[in-house]
Amino acid sequence: MSLQGSLFGQDNNHKQEINLENGLLEYYPHFFTPTDSDRIFQQLIATITWKQESMRMYGREVLFPRLMAWYGDANSSYSFSGNTFKPLPWTAELTMIRDRVAMAAGTTFNSVLLNYYRSGNDSMGWHADDEPELGKNPVIGSVNMGATRRFLLRHRYHQDLKYEIALEHGSLLLMKGELQHFWEHQVPKTAKPVGPRINLTFRYIYP
Repeated sequence: MSLQGSLFGQDNNHKQEINLENGLLEYYPHFFTPTDSDRIFQQLIATITWKQESMRMYGREVLFPRLMAWYGDANSSYSFSGNTFKPLPWTAELTMIRDRVAMAAGTTFNSVLLNYYRSGNDSMGWHADDEPELGKNPVIGSVNMGATRRFLLRHRYHQDLKYEIALEHGSLLLMKGELQHFWEHQVPKTAKPVGPRINLTFRYIYP
């Protein structure tokens, strides 16, 4: 199964529901207009406090292959890959994006993880957003700005179940239902020439 390219016009109320076994995706190819997307992308590059974090692997520190930042409410610290991230306070731009995504998702978010993929060499490995502090069946709102990158999913228990989406500039992907407990996802490296991309994943952290 795969979904490639734009299926709808410039209307952020249009979405495609993708019912997977043990999970649901909702994809808005043009959640933000091209003009807004360009402006937001440049502002995030310039104003976010980007860092290249590291994790402990095989007895040594290994740098994540991308830049990262964590913003949110004061009580929304988040732990993954052996690190605990304390949030920076919301900016006006991030608050605006959060509120628009929350309205589409029908839920609230108190934090956002930003990943800055500087080129095709930057990537995200296989993982699921299933940490205990996210609660049961978390809703994850994934906003994509900049270059289009492949987003791959694979079922944890059925190796033949896979899915792929090309996440476009200004798009929103909502991950719902049991998806995080049954599916993993990744953004692979690519040898093709590709520009920079910023991904924002909004979530609710339970204290």
